[in-house]
Amino acid sequence: MTPLGDDPAHTPARPAHAPPARETRDARLVLDDVAIGRTLMRIAHELVERNADPQSLYLVAVPNGGVPLARRLAANLREIADLEVPLGILDTTLYRDDLMSRSARPRLRRTEMPSAVDERAVILVDDVASTGRTIRAAMDALMDFGRPKSVQVVALVDRGHRELPIKIDYVGKNIPTSPEDDVRLQGEGGAALPEEGPLSVVHLPDARRVRA
Repeated sequence: MTPLGDDPAHTPARPAHAPPARETRDARLVLDDVAIGRTLMRIAHELVERNADPQSLYLVAVPNGGVPLARRLAANLREIADLEVPLGILDTTLYRDDLMSRSARPRLRRTEMPSAVDERAVILVDDVASTGRTIRAAMDALMDFGRPKSVQVVALVDRGHRELPIKIDYVGKNIPTSPEDDVRLQGEGGAALPEEGPLSVVHLPDARRVRA
């Protein structure tokens, strides 16, 4: 794995004795691309096993991190059960309960829902679950597209710190964190998150806690 934040084409060479940047030194790899692939295949099998009518499944990704994960889940469901599951992308920005408390104008992301969700078993897909507020906003936004038969939640990583009674039905990995830590899904070598291509999850501890 290329150290987080390093771009060999633009980063000047460091003296041999110089310590690496704090973010690079303290970043801990939680899941590499192979582990993510295995986790999503396991979750795909669980989706088929735990839903009496897999034909009713409808994947809905929460951008940005949920999009590449949902695409892989759709491919896995096609492979293991010959299911062609619809895949939507649902922006939650305008449904967040902290929208009015933000001083900056929120950046809207895309919503692409191929059809209504009436009578479908909707699977919300997110990368990192924490307080539950993003998932709650996604559930509210979902109601604009019909009345689903059920709503279940997939999170690649659950870091805890729930502030709302939101249940994660399919968890890739639970990791203990401080509320100030950063847990992120990223592209290869710390690159910006792609919709396709290698992925990894890293855990960056709160700098104040590291210094202590």
